Amino acid sequence: MTVPVFEEYEPAIDCTCTGCALQRRTAARAVALRYGGHPAAHGARRALVLATAAGVALSCGAAGAAAAAGHRTGAPRITEDPDPVPDTPQGEKGPLKGSGASGPPSDSAVLRKTTRAEIINRAKQWVAAKVPYSMEKYWSDGYRQDCSGYVSMAWNLGTNEWTGSLANYGTRIARADLQPGDMLLFHNPADPSKGSHVTIFGGWSDHTRTHYIAYEQARPKTRKQSTPMAYWNNSDRYVAYRYKGVGAGTPGSGSSTAFPGAGRFGPGANNADVTRLGEMLVARGGKRFYEIGPGPVWSAADRRATQAFQQAQGWKGAEADGLPGPDTWRLLTTGAGRDIPAATTGGSPNTAVVFPGRGHFQPGRSNSHVERLGRQLVKKGYGKHYVSGPDPRWTEADRRNVEAFQRAQGWRGAEADGYPGPETWRRLFA
Repeated sequence: MTVPVFEEYEPAIDCTCTGCALQRRTAARAVALRYGGHPAAHGARRALVLATAAGVALSCGAAGAAAAAGHRTGAPRITEDPDPVPDTPQGEKGPLKGSGASGPPSDSAVLRKTTRAEIINRAKQWVAAKVPYSMEKYWSDGYRQDCSGYVSMAWNLGTNEWTGSLANYGTRIARADLQPGDMLLFHNPADPSKGSHVTIFGGWSDHTRTHYIAYEQARPKTRKQSTPMAYWNNSDRYVAYRYKGVGAGTPGSGSSTAFPGAGRFGPGANNADVTRLGEMLVARGGKRFYEIGPGPVWSAADRRATQAFQQAQGWKGAEADGLPGPDTWRLLTTGAGRDIPAATTGGSPNTAVVFPGRGHFQPGRSNSHVERLGRQLVKKGYGKHYVSGPDPRWTEADRRNVEAFQRAQGWRGAEADGYPGPETWRRLFA
């Protein structure tokens, strides 16, 4: 039997393993014994001790440094995750696995029907359970514990999708049209396993629509928090999608989309449904009607905002009386219908300019809406690319002026492509 030969070596100054750290400390003590009180010994020992301390610090890592900082006088205490951009590597697309999986996955061509309320309720279940992040493990419901597995669960898909396939289950929408239960997806083809991420949109967290409530699966566990639109980094590369199988729900189904009844609204009403109505109206462009609120007590602001939303649908007379009925409620809770347009003067809903649709602003199109857009761009100070006009024919000058306006709003990427959408139109004519 051949006896292995072991060679002795000097530990590297930056090696972080326990053995090297121990060997450096032993060497430091040996220097002290060898040289005693000789002056040169102190210099040699000091140099080695400093080197040893550096190696020990390296071997401790970030956790050791953080622990030491926690005991230092006056050191700030970290009460929440200091890094809002967690590492979220992705698992691959696959069938449901783990205990709790209920049989074979559904055919991806057949979408399971769900409602917005059900999507958010499923998302909340993982938040409450504090599901740990993992791209290899599966929760008791059979869904993979990473960000795309989380959205697969919330959308009630029959498979564990990944960021490269989730878009197949949704319809691309503008960020201005986001409603609870939609997703914001960033798929990075250059580095799909580490660069990609996806969140569930839970609603706007302020009236400026610069922040929203994000439900996401991220290290160390599922979380719900106010997040800048669309995310802490790569914001311009996130795309909004709406699940193709989302529906409005039906009365009596227990879904929060069911109309609570006419008696819940009007003079004297004081309940949570009034608050919810106001919040939905604010999200659809009705912020200007509320000086305070929304709140549970029915007010003239609720009536005016409701009427503005009804008029935006083209309703008149008794259909636009400012009191919500089943149709008004259905459009609000499902995100359907037209938003309340911005008012050009005085905040009156009757003076607003309604967005005519994206189809009017394309190469080769010629119509009055293009000319109206151009004149408003000039009025706002964004007409420098016009050599002549504006006129009814859509040109590259129109596109570049719209792009300049969009970039002035802080938008980038697909949000500043030079083609007006509802939010661009609303801000231009505000």
